[in-house]
Amino acid sequence: MSFHSAAAQLVTLAAEGGEHSGNHESLNPYLVGGCVLAGLLFLLWITTRFNRDR
Repeated sequence: MSFHSAAAQLVTLAAEGGEHSGNHESLNPYLVGGCVLAGLLFLLWITTRFNRDR
């Protein structure tokens, strides 16, 4: 596969990606981001509880 044919396939794939973005209308990005942040902070809290040697 040459560079030119690979680039042409990627351009075709990118042009088709606009109609099928994969996002669902009911998903709120702020809610999802807030839940992910809360989960990561919870994991950080667990990690610091187990690292009591400092």
